[in-house]
Order: sequence, then C-alpha cells, then structure tokens
Amino acid sequence: MRNLLLPFINVPTPKVSPALLVAAVLGLALGGGSVAQGAVALFNGKDLSGWRKPTGTWSVVKSVSLDPANPESFVAVPGQGVLVNSTNAHTVNLVSVPEFGDMQLHVEFCITKHSNSGVYLMGRYEVQVYDSYGVEKDKYPGIECGGLYPRWIGQQNIEGHSPMVNTSKPPGEWQSFDITFRAPRFDAAGKKLANACVVKAMHNGKVIHENVELKGPTRSAMSEDEKPVGPIMLQGDHGPVAYRNLRVKALDLK
Repeated sequence: MRNLLLPFINVPTPKVSPALLVAAVLGLALGGGSVAQGAVALFNGKDLSGWRKPTGTWSVVKSVSLDPANPESFVAVPGQGVLVNSTNAHTVNLVSVPEFGDMQLHVEFCITKHSNSGVYLMGRYEVQVYDSYGVEKDKYPGIECGGLYPRWIGQQNIEGHSPMVNTSKPPGEWQSFDITFRAPRFDAAGKKLANACVVKAMHNGKVIHENVELKGPTRSAMSEDEKPVGPIMLQGDHGPVAYRNLRVKALDLK
C-alpha cells in the first residue's frame, strides 16, 4: 500500500535569513506549518476551542520542560502553542468535537518521567503514550509507548500489540506519531462487517505497526460500542502530558 502518512514540515535551508527562521519556528509552535490538504488542525494553539467540555485542568502554554527538582512534573512557560493537561497532577480525558472514520493522524507529545497517556482513535482504540525510554521489555504487550493497548475481557488484558521497535525518546523530549487508520465497517442494519485496523503507525519516524486488526475497543475507551465515526480522545488522568501539532485528515480507505 502506498504511504498515506502526512508529510513532515520541511526545515528551511541555511540560506534563509535568521528572521524568517524565527518566524517559521513560531508558526510551528502555534500549530501552523505545512498541513496536508484537507487536514483538520484539532488544536489551534491558542485555546480549547474544538474540544468538548468538561476540559478539567487542560490549558495552553508556550512550552513545557521537566522540573529539575522533580522529573515527574513539568515546568510550564505561559503563552501559546502547547496543550498540557497539568504540570504535576491528573485531570479528565480531552475529547474532540469533530469525529472521524478512516483517518490519517499526526500527533506530537511530551511526557514526564514515568508518565502515561494515550491517543484514542475514534475515542475507542488506544495508541499508548508511555515512558518507555531504554526499556527492553515491559510488563505486557501494548503497554509500551506506541503500543496498541489491550482489551479488558475476563478480568485480564488481551490482544495488546507491542510496537515492532522501541523508538522512545527520554522524558521531556518531544515525540511524534503518524497513524493511518481504517474504521470498522457496518451494514445498513448496524452489523459489523469488518474490524478496525491500524494500517500503518510510525513513532518518531520509524514504522512500529502495519495492518493490525483491532477486534474491539481497548481498555478505558470512552465507549464499549463501535461506530462508523468517533472523536479523538487524549487521556489526561494518568500523569502529566503535553501535546502540539494535532492534525487529522479524513480518508476513504478500501
């Protein structure tokens, strides 16, 4: 299958003037840059427009960095460009107003040491955000950063999918996911005809999943039912996490 992932933003050449370089960096920080045609910017870099209430302690700041006195917390600089759930606590999950079926998703995230979050496709299928830096093998498949989180059936985790390679960066560094996702299919009566599928997922530019079927919603999904479309949900109740440059392009995959 041809590569359907969103293009990355090109870095200006050294011949570009310093002033233009600064402008380009600021534009990226505010969620700008080269967005693929037809893509939706879920975060405008300024406020929580486009996200369902309640939004808890989610807020917009200029930047985050690890607290030197406590690497399990952030130090935030006031301003615009970065979405953060909290500097040192937990809050509600953040759910987008727009809903999508087949999609192409670009996400950039930053976590503190030992923190944990997740990006839920259609609010139901989690791509794990986790501190997996330097970890050879974690507790169970799917808990690793970039893992497709397990389902919870019969009081146990099942059908979790580990990434093919651990490409995690240290806490405090920005990381990225690029995901091509196919929604489940239903007939006119609502009977499911085909499972959801992660067609391809990349973590920090390296392929971590290809053609992985998801038989049902993963653990802690916003709903146990399955639908043709659903929102993007950012998990906010497992520790400090920051997001930026959230872009979704609707697709029509066969």
